[in-house]
Amino acid sequence: MEQITSLQASQDPQMPIQFWQLFSVLGPEPIVGIVADFYQRVFDDEPWFTSVFARVGNLNHHISTQASMWLDVMGGGPYYHGAEFRLNFHHTHNAHSLMNEEGARRWVTLMVASLEASKPLMGDDPRVRASLNTFLAHFFAKYARDFQFENRETFGPINPPVLQ
Repeated sequence: MEQITSLQASQDPQMPIQFWQLFSVLGPEPIVGIVADFYQRVFDDEPWFTSVFARVGNLNHHISTQASMWLDVMGGGPYYHGAEFRLNFHHTHNAHSLMNEEGARRWVTLMVASLEASKPLMGDDPRVRASLNTFLAHFFAKYARDFQFENRETFGPINPPVLQ
């Protein structure tokens, strides 16, 4: 199904944008802008939450690293070196104290606020937000399984399942 496997999003407004097609719709600047908004919120948050991130690197480090991952996953090309191994290592060794229900709840609260604040970066296509929500829900569910916490959080409406 080319509309699913392609890195180019369909122009048909009835077809969902897959998260690996977001780069074709948004380009790099809006994606980096959403990530920057999120990490600014993280670094402005409560010390128990912020300290885990600050121990790894400063605000610009997190924006650069996470934006690279998002750009890569969203179809922009190979930006994020280390791929899944690096991501798993980071969560297991650097962020383990936040990989639980309390950390997850705080992370999602800040991310949803960032998504809301970043609406101007998403353009007029309502499929973009659903695709971003699908991307976040996909990885969040993986982390909940990997770190054995209950996945109770939501980012908002997601793409419907693909049926053949």
